[in-house]
Amino acid sequence: MSFLNEIMPETAEAFGQMRNSIFKDGFLNLKTKELIAIASSVLMRCQFCVDTHSQRAITAGATKEEIAEAISVAMFVAAGSQIGWTNIYEENIYNKIFEKNKEEKDCCCCCKD
Repeated sequence: MSFLNEIMPETAEAFGQMRNSIFKDGFLNLKTKELIAIASSVLMRCQFCVDTHSQRAITAGATKEEIAEAISVAMFVAAGSQIGWTNIYEENIYNKIFEKNKEEKDCCCCCKD
């Protein structure tokens, strides 16, 4: 974050203080927090973050197996979210799309025949 340090030093300092206030033993220990950070980083698709938090998790005592399990939890959430997002207004969108006697709805775009 060197660019932020140069341009917005107060913001960079505040970010560092936030990190320091979170990544220490508290109700959750540091290893657990780093495992959560790994899973979150996977979901955010931040390769740098995955690497950084994996190294920190190892330093905090995490094993390869624990890191792999944290990543698998993130994978599960990501996969499940692709199914769950289709449920809108208590009705699965795929049920609505594939209704046999579906009425045509007015559309303002190019999807009409």
